[in-house]
Amino acid sequence: MSDSLPTESILNAAGREVPIDINGEKTIPYQGVGMYRPEGKQASRLISTCSDFPSSGNKLAQAEGDMAARLKVALQNAGLKDGMTISTHHHFRNGDLVANALFDAAKDLGVKNLRWFPSASFPCHEHLLQYLEDGTIHHIEGSMNGPLGAYCSEGKMNGLGVLRSHGGRYQAVQDGGVHIDIAVIAAPTADAFGNATGDRGPSACGLLGFALADSEYADHVIVVTDNLVPFPCLPWQIQGQRVDQVVEVEQVGLPEKIVSGTTVVTKSPERLLIAEYIADFVRDSGILKPGFSFQAGAGGISLAFAMFLKEHMKAADVTAGFVRGGSNQYLVEMLEEGLTPVILDGQTFDLEGVRSMRENQGHQNTSPFTSYNYHGKGNFASMIDVVVLGATEVDVDFNANVVTHSDGKLLHGIGGWQNCLFSKCTVLAVPSVRNRIPVILDRVTTLVGPGELVDVVATEQGLCINPARADLIEAMQGSRVPLLDIRELKARLDRLCGGAPAKPKLGDEFVAAIQWVDGTTIDGVRRVLS
Repeated sequence: MSDSLPTESILNAAGREVPIDINGEKTIPYQGVGMYRPEGKQASRLISTCSDFPSSGNKLAQAEGDMAARLKVALQNAGLKDGMTISTHHHFRNGDLVANALFDAAKDLGVKNLRWFPSASFPCHEHLLQYLEDGTIHHIEGSMNGPLGAYCSEGKMNGLGVLRSHGGRYQAVQDGGVHIDIAVIAAPTADAFGNATGDRGPSACGLLGFALADSEYADHVIVVTDNLVPFPCLPWQIQGQRVDQVVEVEQVGLPEKIVSGTTVVTKSPERLLIAEYIADFVRDSGILKPGFSFQAGAGGISLAFAMFLKEHMKAADVTAGFVRGGSNQYLVEMLEEGLTPVILDGQTFDLEGVRSMRENQGHQNTSPFTSYNYHGKGNFASMIDVVVLGATEVDVDFNANVVTHSDGKLLHGIGGWQNCLFSKCTVLAVPSVRNRIPVILDRVTTLVGPGELVDVVATEQGLCINPARADLIEAMQGSRVPLLDIRELKARLDRLCGGAPAKPKLGDEFVAAIQWVDGTTIDGVRRVLS
């Protein structure tokens, strides 16, 4: 266990204990939805001059060997030093090849105490555990999935993990909360000037929106590509004027692994019933009407919901005004069948989404700036009529958790989940029991989203509508979908499972901080005792 983890805490407005400081910076405790008002100016980047770059526009790094060897040269050119912050994006999801090679190169250079700032990590990054162990990487500030989350939960990381939503990550960079020294952007297609896109090339992943803030604010930007094309690379999602170097490698990612475990439609009868209930709710509550908008997450239930909703739209002869993605084959079918004129896409979840973005004019790539950034002049999230998301836990006050389970282990990221809570109607799709453990609790293990923003909890036993949404309760009278009181459902599940789940055994040390969309800290995650 690391001996540098904090134990001292402060209580925030949600009644949660959070660490007093986070990796040397004073914590701003969560103050309530919309209560924290930022002040000051946004971050700025270094002033550059064209006299430092070739007039030919060719920024290709002169490097040979495998990817790690080529990245080593680029990192040397960038002036990599101990303690710097290096960022990467996750548009390849579990098929990313660049991050592992990047830190192989950093290890070879002998640098220490780097802060890794990914937009998310995946099980493919288990390779990096060795660099957390030997001090090449000091800590991770980004959503941690699988082995990296487990490592953090056990208190082995030298600093606090910091989990932010997609919008929160952009906001942190924009506001100066995180300064990126070197951004490394894997790009399926790029030119030697640095213009880059994700929607074409042998490793096409769709879009590169999660790397936008990195390209805009980092001191040094490196584009890594396996498909170097003549200038200009069109369309460009990353602008070459912001890029310092381009590194050509054999392969940047495995696009077939964009489809990870969370992006496959459920085959479970119970989960399919949940999806059907939600689609019926959207129809029966009056949300389904001409020009409505919706967003479904990447979970199996959410994807099944989109399938059922499509049939309701056809039956009612209703078309959407727009659909918000993460895109997948089901949203693409809606677009190509004329059920929506537009997909506003923040992340492509399968190869059909990649193809559609390349071929369909109505398939528009977006970024966390326009979609989710809370410190902006509005964003898309609050304009969506209904969003369907998942959760690991929900409590009787409709508070929700997506990063830990009832054992306290940090195994999932936040993604855009927090940002989506600001839609006009937020539905959480959850099976009532997982592995014989009730999902409805008195108090969630980790608070990630406040209950005042959750409108409906949907289980295979029926829907629990937040009492604050009397309009939805009234609209659903007469529907075939069962309506339940959430406290009564909890009592029923506890009886079914032989009682509420045991509370996790936790140490005093904080291992991670959960940030709210405005940069305040909504909860702290403590070390899990073995």
